[in-house]
Amino acid sequence: MNLQPIEMLEKNFFRRDALTVAPDLLGKVLVREKNGEEIRFVIMEVEAYDGEEDSACHASRGRTPRTEAMYGPAGFWYVYLVYGMHYMLNITTGEEGYPSAVLIRGAREVTGPGRLTRALSVDASFNAKEASKDTGLWIEEGTISPSLGEVEKTPRIGVDYAGEWASKPYRFVWKDNLKC
Repeated sequence: MNLQPIEMLEKNFFRRDALTVAPDLLGKVLVREKNGEEIRFVIMEVEAYDGEEDSACHASRGRTPRTEAMYGPAGFWYVYLVYGMHYMLNITTGEEGYPSAVLIRGAREVTGPGRLTRALSVDASFNAKEASKDTGLWIEEGTISPSLGEVEKTPRIGVDYAGEWASKPYRFVWKDNLKC
């Protein structure tokens, strides 16, 4: 599918809480510019991480050099390495000083957060950088969005260590993705 450029999301989109931004990201287009070429993927799966009280959130251990980007302004990337091999791509949300972000877990074209960052050549160099054309990685409006009945809410993946927070329905998946 050939996805045409559409309007880039404004900062105000991200200045809302993570649990509002997360489902609203479904159907939006993640864009990576590299060597003059733009790669576009439709976002199909995300997870919200919401503050220091959320035991699955990296900020639950407090402010550290690793989590500093989460405390910054909304609309910036929070990128980190897991298992020494996979970069995870998050977009910061909410008010500056409150650590929250949304992990982009998958797209129509690529499933899995590690595969997604590999396909887009995303690494730690994007951490704490603004989601914008200037940095070469941004999010645009999509041409269609899921209806309420097409969004499945489930517990997040891989956070069993987080106790009761592991079962919170903070993962959002566009179930009927054949329409995009």
